[in-house]
Amino acid sequence: MATFAKVNDYALRLPTVINLDSDQLALAFTNTAPASETSNPTSDGNGVLTNITQIAYTNWTDDLTVDRQLTLANVSTTQTSGTFTLDYTADIVITASGGAIATWRYIYMFDDTVASPVVDPLCNLWDHGSGIALSNGDSATLQFNASGIETLA
Repeated sequence: MATFAKVNDYALRLPTVINLDSDQLALAFTNTAPASETSNPTSDGNGVLTNITQIAYTNWTDDLTVDRQLTLANVSTTQTSGTFTLDYTADIVITASGGAIATWRYIYMFDDTVASPVVDPLCNLWDHGSGIALSNGDSATLQFNASGIETLA
């Protein structure tokens, strides 16, 4: 099971830059630990997509592909008694087709709509704990928590 972590800049950008009700959210995959990146994307001031080393998406197929990244088209949001929940309504299946897919361990969620004051701000991070390698024909299923991707109270 993957470990969830919030990117520090997310809390700062959420009320003024990132709109979870209308912005297009997407996922990016990497095998590089946040602390090993040139600028740690989980640290203050570094939470943008350009600060992660994405895998090559060669041989990558999935059921939501847009620009070789998973786009969360089925995002839902609810607010009850001051508690906000961001959820995704379906599993995401990734398949290696035509060869192996580059190994990944970390998955970042980012806002693919925002272009100012920053481009592609990062929201959250999942650490699988070890690398995931798919050989030709292998599949992996991403399943988010039954109680939502995240809950803000």
